[in-house]
Amino acid sequence: MPNHATGVQAKLPAMNSRRLTAAVIGSARITDEQRALAEALGASLVDAGFRVLTGGLTGVMDAALRGARRSPRYREGDTVAILPTYQQDDASDAADIVICTGMSHARNVLVVASASVVLAIGGRAGTLSELALAWEMGRPIIAVGPTEGWSDSLAGSPIDDRFSTRVHGPLDPPTAARLAAELAPHTEAPRSFGVR
Repeated sequence: MPNHATGVQAKLPAMNSRRLTAAVIGSARITDEQRALAEALGASLVDAGFRVLTGGLTGVMDAALRGARRSPRYREGDTVAILPTYQQDDASDAADIVICTGMSHARNVLVVASASVVLAIGGRAGTLSELALAWEMGRPIIAVGPTEGWSDSLAGSPIDDRFSTRVHGPLDPPTAARLAAELAPHTEAPRSFGVR
């Protein structure tokens, strides 16, 4: 790509140099135990080479982003928030990149579709919708815990009978991050909607 001011050709990084993204999902209202799990998970994922993506609000989302920033391997741009609102100020202040969608719960599709692997801590109905979307999109799902909520309820089981895989876990944060690093490089986007 030429720099028009200098005429110098800039070299772009190779396409396969992108770092993988892990989505951390869970409730906005959490226990102290869930907060500690989310912080440890965020740090463990960055340690394993991931960028951490969440829905960007409070609870598990905020705690995972804060934990990610505590990793010794953290670099600016490692924490991403995809908000359900149009207001950038709604995002956790631990988010480096904030994407405002104004899509309310429909933003859950973007959170899951943007990740190579999905890790869940606890969760209520919103988390359940993200788990179902991850299953539909063929994303590996890892429950982190043990803790109460949908992630633990579904751990060790398939979400339905269409796939032979199961929700992994519940696993402690470092073990979950190691498994994510094994599974994520093999994630393929579903071949649907006429896209080839």
